[in-house]
Amino acid sequence: MATKLTQWSPFKGLATLRDEMDRVWDHFMKDFPGKELLRGEWVPSVDVSETKDKVLVKAEVPGMEAKDLDIALANSILTIKGEKRHEKEEQDEDYHVVESSYGSFSRSIQLPSEVQADKAKADYHNGILKITLPKSEEAKEKEVKIQVT
Repeated sequence: MATKLTQWSPFKGLATLRDEMDRVWDHFMKDFPGKELLRGEWVPSVDVSETKDKVLVKAEVPGMEAKDLDIALANSILTIKGEKRHEKEEQDEDYHVVESSYGSFSRSIQLPSEVQADKAKADYHNGILKITLPKSEEAKEKEVKIQVT
């Protein structure tokens, strides 16, 4: 009986393992809310809440002006875009620590309910952007009393 010899290569399956790990990581990170931060991008923090009549979105965008913000709504996805510009630097200034974030951002949020886009309102004050979105009549919860027998 003859035995066939094959050359052993220690790195033969390494590329396949890397591809598989990337696929698993991408799948895990797909819906992770802070994935932009892990890539080094600046995105504002948001709070999304709802009442019986409206959906409220608050975004922290300090150091910006209202004219630098762009808000759009399509298919129950609210998108907030903007650019936080770096203030002009002094020529003689030596920075020791820079923790402020600057640059363009885009943040899309799936809304929890259908809203009336034409009645949406946005207010920007003290670095907080508040977007009020009235719910559509179909999305408003209707309370039904159930009698216990």
